[in-house]
Amino acid sequence: MENFYYLCNVIQVNMEVRFDKQYLKDLYENGDAGKKHRFQPQIVKRYIRVVDLMIESNNVAALLPYNSLNYEKLHGDKEGLSSVRVNDQYRIEFEEIINGTEVIASIVNITELSNHYK
Repeated sequence: MENFYYLCNVIQVNMEVRFDKQYLKDLYENGDAGKKHRFQPQIVKRYIRVVDLMIESNNVAALLPYNSLNYEKLHGDKEGLSSVRVNDQYRIEFEEIINGTEVIASIVNITELSNHYK
């Protein structure tokens, strides 16, 4: 019995992630956001890991299998935003933007790293 292998070109489109505030970008790229926005090292490390996971995903729906992220659409005064957990205390809040009529890639605009229990 012969085995046949087919090679196909699969186009993987990663999610585009934008940062609404400069400190969020600095925190991701440098691990530090200056004196005004200080976070514990384990929070920074997990934040970077979650943003990397978002970038590697091809759309927001790909985050659903990760139960620890607790992906959800927010309600009330944060209507229109979504969030994923960084840990039990912090979450990343972001806007979902669909590029065109076909969902080819999601653009996520990270708006805040917040302590949602304050």
